[in-house]
Amino acid sequence: MRNHHDRQLRAVRNLGILAHVDAGKTTVTERILYATGTTHRRGEVHDGTTVTDFDPQERDRGITISAAAVSCDWDGHRVNLIDTPGHVDFADEVERALRVLDGAVAVFDAVAGVEPQSESVWRQADRHGVPRIAFVNKLDRAGADLDAAVESIRTRLHPVPLAVQLPIGAQDGFTGVVDLLRMRALTWSDDGDTAVEADVPEELGEEALRRRRRLEEAVAERHPAALEEFCDRETLCAQTLSEALRDLTRTRDVLVVLCGSAYRNRGIEPLLDAVVAYLPSPLDVPSVSGVRGGAGTHDTDHGGQGAGDRARDGAGEQRPADPEAPFAALAFKVGATATGRLTYLRVYSGTIEKGDLVWESGARRTERIGRILRVQADRHTRLDRAVAGDIVAVVGLKSARAGSTLCAPEAPVVLEPPGVPDPVVSVAVEPRTTADADRLASALARLAEEDPSLAVRTDAETGQTLLSGMGELHLEVAVEKIRRSLGLEVNVGRPRVTYRETVARGVSGLVFRHVKQDGGAGQFAHVVLDVEPLGAVGSVGAVSAATAVGDAGLAGVRGLGGRGGADGGAGADGDVETGFEFRSAVVGGRVPQEYVRAVEAGCRDALAEGPLGGHPVTGVRVTLVDGATHVKDSSETAFRSAGRLGLREALRGCAMVLLEPVVEVTVTVPEDAVGGVLGDLAGRRGRITDSTVRGGSALVTATVPLAELFGYATRLRSRTQGRGAFTARPTGYAPAPASVSSAAAVPMR
Repeated sequence: MRNHHDRQLRAVRNLGILAHVDAGKTTVTERILYATGTTHRRGEVHDGTTVTDFDPQERDRGITISAAAVSCDWDGHRVNLIDTPGHVDFADEVERALRVLDGAVAVFDAVAGVEPQSESVWRQADRHGVPRIAFVNKLDRAGADLDAAVESIRTRLHPVPLAVQLPIGAQDGFTGVVDLLRMRALTWSDDGDTAVEADVPEELGEEALRRRRRLEEAVAERHPAALEEFCDRETLCAQTLSEALRDLTRTRDVLVVLCGSAYRNRGIEPLLDAVVAYLPSPLDVPSVSGVRGGAGTHDTDHGGQGAGDRARDGAGEQRPADPEAPFAALAFKVGATATGRLTYLRVYSGTIEKGDLVWESGARRTERIGRILRVQADRHTRLDRAVAGDIVAVVGLKSARAGSTLCAPEAPVVLEPPGVPDPVVSVAVEPRTTADADRLASALARLAEEDPSLAVRTDAETGQTLLSGMGELHLEVAVEKIRRSLGLEVNVGRPRVTYRETVARGVSGLVFRHVKQDGGAGQFAHVVLDVEPLGAVGSVGAVSAATAVGDAGLAGVRGLGGRGGADGGAGADGDVETGFEFRSAVVGGRVPQEYVRAVEAGCRDALAEGPLGGHPVTGVRVTLVDGATHVKDSSETAFRSAGRLGLREALRGCAMVLLEPVVEVTVTVPEDAVGGVLGDLAGRRGRITDSTVRGGSALVTATVPLAELFGYATRLRSRTQGRGAFTARPTGYAPAPASVSSAAAVPMR
């Protein structure tokens, strides 16, 4: 039985399609579905007939907005495929997809090579340790160059790219590829759906042999078995080369590069062969790791956990990809459809069937599986069961959210959820009529449930409902979804960005006494605090570099604090999530340890609102240098209040700096429009970092405050007669000028 399960798992590939917007991800996915017989006609993005871009907004805009899962069969293997968005505003969709995938196909434009969002998704895949192969698309375009694209991959992404194909023809004359492993030519006709295999064209014979030799040498340098055969025979057979490339791909030592034109249906079958040959199965990746915890049904029946269960909670645990092991799955997406609420799962271990009870570790409650569905974008096929390695959707779960762990009630475990970035842009939304207020609140709650990178809150001062997200397009899509799905008209305020405040110059020896007496036991706490900038934040010019926050969004100012001792003594507790570090230099036991922790908790409370405009405070180090207690009136509550109120008073005495989010903008425009674009960027407080000319177009890279980019797409189109395009990638926070600081000196509304 075990051997049967292993054979089944080795025939599964869970992979994603990653790329910059417009590189051809969705077209590649459509051609894969067509080549595998899953669909019987070729879906086109420009016609709005694609399977994976099924949402009306995706078809109208011609972009992928949400990750869509599809399944197909190729050469006896089950391929579970997720088509991910390429726009930076929807990077959280990519992050959640990568969390549950075993491999990926990175798609690159043969003309543009590596583009800004290509770098972002590549680094996201690096963080998750996902093996990849590359597909250089659009070789039929004018200016397409496989070698230039491979070189851009090498220099900008820093893998070791190894091309295993040689194009036959160029641009409009591109008709096929030479397979360098088997030294055979594969060609496609304009109306042909399958490749025709033949000998290598005579005019490409020498070039193919040279490239095959370079491929053999590169593989032999990195693979011991290949090196041994190469030394014995001075060449490598196709089987040895394929096995070595498989091993090197799965260890991420090399990047196998294929090429083609998805639009013309050329190169898709070899890409599928490479997916099967090189990317890992669920058995080839490490067992998923989690933390043992959360009571099962046995505990809840008795009012809580037993002592033995509590002792085991928190211990590390691994779940193998074994259908006979205890069930464990991670929910990575939640969506509402006409047939009910769908929860998308990656099953890591065990088996589930319709009607099974599962334990939801986050909500600490049991849920019943209503139905199990094999997903084909917006179409579904019912399944009797799902086993380890499957990616499926289930109906019937009420409390599960993206990131929730589902497991067997008798073997609870918590798997690490995908990270969720903090939103950076907010708009005020309100219904056109008061009668629609409840419907709007319900719609916003559902949006936030389906997309964790959206946040909904109510402004305490104005009472306005604020919808926050990762960018202007992100919010525009969310609001349009409310209008289309519910027929609900809403008013939307101008987008606002999320600012931060930091300390440029601190204060020392601030004394704060918290004394309160209103009958009975009183409150007494005496603290002395030093407040100073944390790390590079003290140098205002270095804030942007110090606060770079990665590619999934501006998730707070991260990476500013280090981890030190957490005992409240001479060590420090640095929080990389908030850019806050707390230290205690108290000697002689003048402040007991439990009160030190209370002071730290109070200081964290004070970071929620800064003195400049009520924005979150980051990049600050607080040291408790002295204090005093009262034998009766001191308590953790009193010292927490002292920490909160004392730090607020200290921050009012510090020299504070307002930080605004900044993005790296890459603008592609005709050469004759460069001057106007540079002037417009300068007017938006942009700082030009690079400008190059390639193929008659100019690429301008600049760092621009996010607040200045609202409406930029329309302005750029008007300046370039519709020929300009731009992408933006978050890079961190930077000091805001005085004019912005004064405008933001009130809480964000």
